[in-house]
Amino acid sequence: MKKEDILKDILKSPDLPTLPSVASEIISLTSKEETSVKEIAGMLSKDVSLSAKVLKIANSAYYGFAYKISTIQQAISCIGINAIRSLVLSFSFLSIKGGNKAELFMYEDFLVKSLATAVVARLIKNKIDNNDLEEIFIAGLLKDIGKLIIASTHPELYDQVAKEAQNSKKNIIEIEQQIIGIDHAQIGYEITKNWCFPDILSVPIQHHHFPEKNKGDDKKAQLYTNVIYFSGLVSNILYSNEPNKYYDTFIKEMKVNLGFSKAVIDDILDKVDLEVVHNANYFGFYIKKPKSIEEILIEANTILSGINLTYDQMNKELVNAKIQMQKAARELEIKNKWLESLANIDGLTEVYNHRYLQIFLERELNRTKRKKGVFCLIMLDVDNFKKFNDNYGHQAGDFILKELCDLLKKGIRTYDILARYGGEEFAIVLPESDLEGALIVAERLRQRVAEHVFADNKEQYKVTISIGVAETKPSIDNLNRSGLIGRADKALLESKKNGKNRITACLDKKK
Repeated sequence: MKKEDILKDILKSPDLPTLPSVASEIISLTSKEETSVKEIAGMLSKDVSLSAKVLKIANSAYYGFAYKISTIQQAISCIGINAIRSLVLSFSFLSIKGGNKAELFMYEDFLVKSLATAVVARLIKNKIDNNDLEEIFIAGLLKDIGKLIIASTHPELYDQVAKEAQNSKKNIIEIEQQIIGIDHAQIGYEITKNWCFPDILSVPIQHHHFPEKNKGDDKKAQLYTNVIYFSGLVSNILYSNEPNKYYDTFIKEMKVNLGFSKAVIDDILDKVDLEVVHNANYFGFYIKKPKSIEEILIEANTILSGINLTYDQMNKELVNAKIQMQKAARELEIKNKWLESLANIDGLTEVYNHRYLQIFLERELNRTKRKKGVFCLIMLDVDNFKKFNDNYGHQAGDFILKELCDLLKKGIRTYDILARYGGEEFAIVLPESDLEGALIVAERLRQRVAEHVFADNKEQYKVTISIGVAETKPSIDNLNRSGLIGRADKALLESKKNGKNRITACLDKKK
């Protein structure tokens, strides 16, 4: 909905808050230069209740006159026409109920915060000069009248804005413009102009969130706008969840824009809590004394310190938890490697086992086939190992197998694979090696074993091995791992038959 349509809708709403007829007439009369005190007094006297309230406050400590004021005309003469107008508007505003149906609009809280804004506005203005203090008071009191109007005429929109504001860091003005199409400051300005309020009261309402946007030439209106903006910051210190944020802004901008010293600012803030209570009493309603600004800031800083302390504790706990997780991860990694070794490593010789040999052969066949390359498989067996076990015992046999594996590992490349195929039979996979290269490796290993003295305590043994070598070019011969093992094993058997301690190459190209 467009801004103009929203305003028309608000003005036509039966729930739009209205001023008493006497208050409207007083505004009209005081806007005319030729209006006499007698005319204003006559109009005000028509509302007995309102007249009594004005006389009561005129005779209170609020003004502190040394003599009793007994008539409205006398009150106007002593206080002034503008002051009477402000008092009438203040009483009228504080008596407005409206047709509020918004669930999230707390009317009593709204009045208390509005009163606090008015009190601070007068305290600030009094530090500049003591003229028109009632006028700045009513300007502060009416600052958020737009919120009351939205809550009364469009409660569902008010609640929608309030819910969005609870979960958003956006300014309330921006949220209202997005949801309603117009903000409460502009609504307050338009409605008070419709009620014939003077610009000195309407303009500060319009610009109280962003006083720098008031580009008018009226210096008094600019001053009022700034004062109302600052008084709003103080009421937020009193009644918001972020007092420190508003306090810091208030201190910084007051010094820059109004040139107030820290001592003057502190004097204003020190008086706020008691002045709010006193003014509530003057206007005929009771409120609980708010905490002082000092108490609020101390409490906020204590909570913040607690949050920071909690954060530090949580941070330490997180660091400790991270250390424990890293430790657990390392332990898990070690255990996984240990489990992997159980699955892939031969327990006696600590070389790869039969299971891993099968996995690696399958992987190497596929890899070499993709690359259209070649690799070789060596199968070797300890000669006469059964007789050795029978003559020297199984412990000596175990020693020979472990010593043999240590010797073989030193004679192959780091990426070659040595595995125990079963019993005293071993396999060596030589990636990217052709038959000629594999035979050189096999001969080197055979000689190394034959020349090595296997010394176990006081015993010394001589050992020889028989070797079979097979080559495969997977992209051509299409061998699977069983076929390749079969070729190498066939060559090994030939070495055994032909006298042992020798090497045989499988030259069979058939599958």
